[in-house]
This record gives sequence, C-alpha cells and structure tokens, in this order.
Amino acid sequence: MKKMMYSLAIVSIIACNSKKMERKEITVDAYPTAKKDGTVDDYFGTKITDSYRWLENDTAADVADWVKTENKVTHDYLNQIPFREKIKNRLTEIWNYPKYGTPFKEGEYYYYFKNDGLQNQSVMYRTKNVNDEKAVELFLDPNKLSDDGTTSLASITFSKDHKFAAVGIAKSGSDWNEIFVLDVASKNKLTDAIKWVKFSGATWYKNGFFYSRYDEPKNGKEFSNANEFMKIYYHEMGTSQTNDKLIFEDKKHPLRYFNASLTEDERFLFVNVSEGTSGTEILVKDLSKNEKEFTTLFKGFENNYSVVDNAGDKILATTDLDAPRYRLVEVDPKNADSKNWKTIIPQSKDLLEYVGTGGGKLFPVYLKDASSKVFQYDYSGKLEHEISLPGIGTVSGVGGKKQDQEIFYSFTSFTNPGEIFRYDIPSGKADVFRQTEVKFNPADFETKQVFYPSKDGTKIPMFIMHKKGLILDGNNPTMLYAYGGFNISLTPSFSVSRIMFLENGGVYAIANLRGGGEYGEDWHKAGMLDKKQNVFDDFIAAAEFLIKEKYTSSTKLAINGGSNGGLLIGACITQRPELYKVAIPAVGVLDMLRYHKFTIGWGWAVEYGSSDKKEHFDYLIKYSPLHNIKDGVNYPATMIMTADHDDRVVPAHSFKFAAELQSKQQKGGNPTLIRIDSKAGHGAGKPTTKLIDDAADMWSFVLWNLGVDMK
Repeated sequence: MKKMMYSLAIVSIIACNSKKMERKEITVDAYPTAKKDGTVDDYFGTKITDSYRWLENDTAADVADWVKTENKVTHDYLNQIPFREKIKNRLTEIWNYPKYGTPFKEGEYYYYFKNDGLQNQSVMYRTKNVNDEKAVELFLDPNKLSDDGTTSLASITFSKDHKFAAVGIAKSGSDWNEIFVLDVASKNKLTDAIKWVKFSGATWYKNGFFYSRYDEPKNGKEFSNANEFMKIYYHEMGTSQTNDKLIFEDKKHPLRYFNASLTEDERFLFVNVSEGTSGTEILVKDLSKNEKEFTTLFKGFENNYSVVDNAGDKILATTDLDAPRYRLVEVDPKNADSKNWKTIIPQSKDLLEYVGTGGGKLFPVYLKDASSKVFQYDYSGKLEHEISLPGIGTVSGVGGKKQDQEIFYSFTSFTNPGEIFRYDIPSGKADVFRQTEVKFNPADFETKQVFYPSKDGTKIPMFIMHKKGLILDGNNPTMLYAYGGFNISLTPSFSVSRIMFLENGGVYAIANLRGGGEYGEDWHKAGMLDKKQNVFDDFIAAAEFLIKEKYTSSTKLAINGGSNGGLLIGACITQRPELYKVAIPAVGVLDMLRYHKFTIGWGWAVEYGSSDKKEHFDYLIKYSPLHNIKDGVNYPATMIMTADHDDRVVPAHSFKFAAELQSKQQKGGNPTLIRIDSKAGHGAGKPTTKLIDDAADMWSFVLWNLGVDMK
C-alpha cells in the first residue's frame, strides 16, 4: 500500500543520559478512498450534501471492507510508536489491584462485587458475615458467561422473599439486555428467559417482575434502527415470555420511555415516563387498594421528578419544580397538585443530587462545587447531622433497606482509588470497612480546583491534577477532558489510565462545563438546545486558561471526550483547530442533523433539538462537527474511537466524520485515524483487556503526537 510521510516533530528531548535523541519518523498508510454517494437533503430550503450516507449501513459488505482497511491504517500507525508496549505494560501493572464494590444486604446475605485485578468482569460474592473473609462464597461470575469476557452484568435484583435473583446481561457492549433468573439458595439458573429488554432491569412483585422492552427488531438492523413503542410487561415465574402480561403501553406516543418501579413496601406502583433525557412524568397506582388504573402523580415534561420512598399513604420525591437545585417534597397521590405539596427538605445553595434511604432515615447527597456532601435527616425533614467524608471527592451507594441498622458507602477522589465505609445509623458513626491500594504513590501528586471565566464571563470550575513541583513553563503535556451535557456532573474519581499520564509529567484537567448538572437545572439549561454553543465556549476558554497560566501550550495540549463529550471535541476542533495539538473524540454524536434517526437517538432531542424543526436546524448546522469540516485547515492529530456494537451512538457518526476529515487537505500533515473496536459498544461492561488496549492506544497516540516519550 502506498505510504504517506508525515513530519511529526523530528527531534524530542528525553531523559536519556542528558542527550538529545533523534525521534524516528512514523509513516501513515494511505487512507482508504471513501466513495461519495451524492445524497443531498433539503432542510427548509437549505441543501445539505451527505456524501457518506452509505456508511450508515453498518452491516453492508462495502462498509465492512472500509472498516477493515481503516483499522489496518490505524494499527499500522500505532504499532510504530516505540513505547506503546511499555505503556500497555505499565497500565497492566497498575490496573492489577483488587477492586471492591460496596456491600449490600439481601435476606441473610451481604453481597458485593470484587475484581482480583485483571479479571475482565467483576465477580459477585456473598457472605453472612462481612467481617470473616473465610465465610465468603462465590455467587455469580459473569466471566463464565462468554469466552472473551464481552458479556457483562447489566443489572441484578432480588425478589422480596430473597428466593430469586433476576440477572440482566449485555453482550458485546450492546444496550440490548437479556434477563435470566437464579435460584438464590442453589445458585442454579432457572428456565425463565426474557429478551429485547433495553434501559430496564427487573422490578420484583409477588411471584414475578415488571420489565420494559421493545418489539423484536428487524434481522440485521438490531444495532441501528430506531427503537419505538416501549412497553411494560409483567413476567410470572416459570412461564414463557410469550405469556407475559402487558401492563402499560402508549400507542399515541412511540417516542417515549416507560419504566416500572415500586415503593419498598410494594404499596405503590409507578410508571416513570420520559420523552428523552430531560423532563419526566410519573403515573401511580395504589396496589393496596387494588386500583385498576394509573393516575398522574407528576405531570410531564417541563420538570424532573424522582420518587424516593413513601411514608404511609404519602409519597416522597425530589423535584426541580420551583427549585432548580432540587428539593424533597411529600405528596398525597389523591391531591397531587403542587399547591398541596409539603416541602420536607428545601432547596439549598448546593445541588441536591439524590436522596438515599435506610434504617428509617433520609440521606440527602449534595454536590458543592462538584464534590460530595452527605447528611442524615428523619422523615419529617429534621436534620440530625452531617456525615463526615475524608475530603474533596465523590460518595456513592448511600442507602439500604428500612430494617437495616447499618449501610455501606464508598468514597473516591482523583488520587484515592476507593474507600468503603460502614455507617452505623443509630449512632451516626462511620468506620473504614475496606481500603484499596494501588501501585503508585498518591503523595507525589496534587489536585487543585480553579474557576476561570468563559467567553460571556461565567465562572467555570476546573480540576487540575499533576505531579507536585510542576514548573509552569508552558511546556507540560496536558490532557483536557470534559462532557458538558445531559445534566451529568463530572466529580472527582480515580483513573488508572490517568495515573500513567501523570507519572510521565502530564497535566490532567477536567472542566465542569455548562450543560452538566454540577449546579442544578439552571446550569444544565444554560448548555442545551440553542444555548449549546456555551458548552463549546466554556471548553475553549478552559484551553485558553491552561495556556495563559503556562500549564501548557497549543503544541502540548490534547483534548478528549466521549459520547456527548465526543460531540464537544468534534465541535471544538472544527471551531478552534489551532488551539490543540491532539484530539480524541470517542463514540461521539457527530452528525447533528441525523442523530435522532438511529436507535434511541430521538430521546436526545430534548437536549439538542431536532433538524426536523427549522428553528433547531438553524443552530444545529452551525456547530454540527460533520458539517463544519473545511478544506485546507490544519486540524489537530486526531484519533476517532468507536465500536461496532455501539447501539447508543451508532458508529456511523464516527465513520462519516472520519471519511470527511480524511478527505480534506491537511496542511500540517497531522494524522487522522479512526480506531473501531470489535465486540464492544458505548462503553458499559467493557472487559478489562479491552479497557487496557483502549487506554494503551489512546495514550500512545497522545504522547507521540505531543512529542513526549514515556519514561
């Protein structure tokens, strides 16, 4: 195959006998010629050419050939990076440590997940005595569900009598789930088998469970066709799925999600309804009174609601109605109008993320500048005390059952791989139950939080991590990561992959952009729909801040984001290509005119808008990454990452973006690659072997193109 030579920083100064060493040159195979099919769409009088529409047909032979050739180009390039194997070895070394999940109690057993270090999937164990390691027994090993570790556990729920466990599994990272049932005592698999489940686990009730599913898709289109008309069914144990009872459907609204949930006492059954990723409606039925029809508890879809528990015949729920940072209210389902609500925990200056329950207490978990705070309340709304946390970080798993007198929760930060605490509810005392140790020294690193101005003057928080003693000379390799959407908050967490970069003198920055959930619904709304450009402006301002403060320079700055964050990276390299040296858009939403036509993409229209509406098209076309690539621009060295079983953000986004970017003349000679993983999806449940391969390839590409050699 014809070779093209790229000049990729011929000389690099590395620590080797204090001498300058000449860097080898890396060749890039010729990109495959992607045919143009001449498709033109008319959007309200504006003609838009979609040259690579054919790449949307992910099962076609010509697409498979294109994927194979692109992967060969990418892997031929990566194989030439001299320290790639060294990076993989170091990642494997520090990845290899025991990882524990938070224990939870079901019946007489405590259950928890553990990964010995390099197991592809974490294993579920149980014990009657959490203080006795010898009393532990294996309950479920997902690694035995497939030969290569690509089948993962998506959900597990226990029946109220603790006799059965419904296990949801996902294959090759797909959003499609299958559910089977285990006999808890014997751990044997029963005959119950449920298919075509998506975004739903099993909600147990009496001798069976509720679940949500779609109709079986057309053969060959399982991972691309739009999903419509979700339904809720009830499965009775020991029967065939074909006999499952239809509990709820809405024939008038094909593009809605429906999920069933129950209060812990099984008195109230809810149908949680949404038209997308923002805004909810909740229907309710009092099962203790044998009510036949659902009534509306919370009307959609202008606000968000989440049921926490019930207190007798009243229901407790969080909402952002008249409280963009959320509050907890008590609602009488017979008089559900908001004027009759009683506020139990009012809105505060910090974001109320969620409210856990356990032992007859409420545990509101707050975010203060993207870091967790936890309190204990009684059900009347009386504050009892704050639960002490080790520092700035993220807490998870706060909650249990009403009869529990203790709960377990976990805490992590950028340099803390995880601590699990046991909390005694009556006394309010927390003790460390388990600590995690990784093969690195956290004392060598420091984290700071800064607040920088965006384009419109809004102060944006950003975490910055690096080795202690960093010299601010503008020459430090830096990775800037962000998400900025769907009300999702980026909080402190531990990453093995990130540690390897920091060890090699890297600076890692995480910006908390608008569109996320760090400061509540107002912060979210400031980065959605026609205000989406704020998100890109926030990110660009973060890059400019890092350069201005001499953490790095444009020749030493890499950027990365996944999914909605992949859209962020795509938009920012097309808007400000000169600002970055390397870009890694992963599983990104890159075609903003057609994203809603695949699988569950329609659900994001509440966040992005839809090109089916002129007022939305007018702003989508301005930032859609695919449609803003220009000829003759020096784009950053780019490696697009996607996977063949991604049925959340279908790989066609990445395929078309790569083909378009490669077709344009690259003045600076930066490589444009696409890495397409096999038997993998959007990211959830990815086996350890693939996670390490992903990280090794990404960091090899990043470090090489930043002119850095691994120490």
